[in-house]
Amino acid sequence: MAVTPLMEKLRRRIAAEGPMSLADFMQACLLDPDQGYYATRDPFGEGGDFITAPEISQMFGELIGLTLAQSWMDQGSPQTFTLAEAGPGRGTLIADILRATRSVPGFHQAMRIVLIEASPTLRGIQADTLAEFTPAWTDNFADLPKRPLWFVANEFFDALPIRQFQRRGEGWSERMIALADPGLAMALSQPLPMPDLAHRLGDTVDGDIVEVCPAAGPIAQTIGARIAAHGGAALIVDYGGWHSLGDTFQALQAHEPVDPLAAPGEADLTAHVDFEPLARAAAPAVAAPLVTQGVFLERIGITDRARALAKRLSGAPLDSHIAAHRRLTHPEEMGSLFKILALTPPNAPALPGTDNGESS
Repeated sequence: MAVTPLMEKLRRRIAAEGPMSLADFMQACLLDPDQGYYATRDPFGEGGDFITAPEISQMFGELIGLTLAQSWMDQGSPQTFTLAEAGPGRGTLIADILRATRSVPGFHQAMRIVLIEASPTLRGIQADTLAEFTPAWTDNFADLPKRPLWFVANEFFDALPIRQFQRRGEGWSERMIALADPGLAMALSQPLPMPDLAHRLGDTVDGDIVEVCPAAGPIAQTIGARIAAHGGAALIVDYGGWHSLGDTFQALQAHEPVDPLAAPGEADLTAHVDFEPLARAAAPAVAAPLVTQGVFLERIGITDRARALAKRLSGAPLDSHIAAHRRLTHPEEMGSLFKILALTPPNAPALPGTDNGESS
C-alpha cells in the first residue's frame, strides 16, 4: 500500500464525507488536476503502463481510416463533416487515419477534426503529433457540431468511472471505497431497492455484481443523435461484452495488473465495457450486432495489408510485424477480448466489416 499524495487527499475526503462511490474514486484517481493519472503523465506505449492497438501496428488505424472514408462516400461524401476521436492518447490512431485517407478525393478538404480530451498533458502531445493539421479540442461531447459526424473511440469507454452494485436479496448494496488501516478498502452500503436495476433481478442471484457506467449513456446518446440527425458513423472499440455481470474493475501499472486501491493516481483504472446500454442509448442511430476485433479486422482486409507490408521487411522487423498482426487478431490475444460497436443512421449502408441491423 503506497501512501501517495492522492491517497492522503482521498483519505481526508472519506474521513470528512464518508465512503465514496467507485465512480468518484476512479474520477479522482484518473483526472485529479494535481495528482490524477491522466493529468500527470503519458501512460501509453512500451515505456508506459499499457499499449493500445494503434501503438502495436499502423495497420489498425489505417484500416479504420479507410473504413470511415468508405462510409463517408457511401453517404454521399458530405462537403463538411466532423472527424472526431474520443480519448486520442498520443494521437497515433488519428494520425494513422489521416495518413491512410490522404488520397481519398475530397475527404481531407471536407473534414474538421475534433479531439475529445480532458488531459492537458495529452493535448500537448496530440498537438505535436498532428502539427500539420488544425484539430480543435473539447472535453464535452455536447460541443460536437451539429453536422455529419464520423467518430471513433478506441479504449475510451473502459476508463469512464463505474459504480458497482451487489445483489442482496431483492435489493442492492453499492460497493464503496472506505478507510482502512493504513489505506483504503472496499465496503458495502446498506441494501436498498434500486428501481434502475429492477430489470436485473431476473438474471442475477444473491451476491452477483452488476456494473453501471453513469457517463456512458449520455455520451452514446449525444453521438447517436448527431449521427441519426445529420449522417455519419461511429466505431467504438473496447474490451467488454453485452450485458454486464461480475466485477471487472482493474488496475494496470507497467503492463502488469496491480491492486486498484494500492496507489491512487499511479495506475490506470478501467472496467469492461457493457455495450448493451451504449447501443440502446444511441438510438435512433442503428447499432450493428457486436463483432470481435479479430473478425472485424479480417473483414476489412488486415491480412492482405499485413502481407503487403511484410514484403518490405526481413529479420527482426518482420518478426515484430507478424507478432503485431497476431496480437491484434488472434482469439487468444486481443482478437476476442476486444469488441466493435458500429453506429450508422437509419437506412444508411452498414460500415464495412459490420452487419447492419438492430442489436439484440
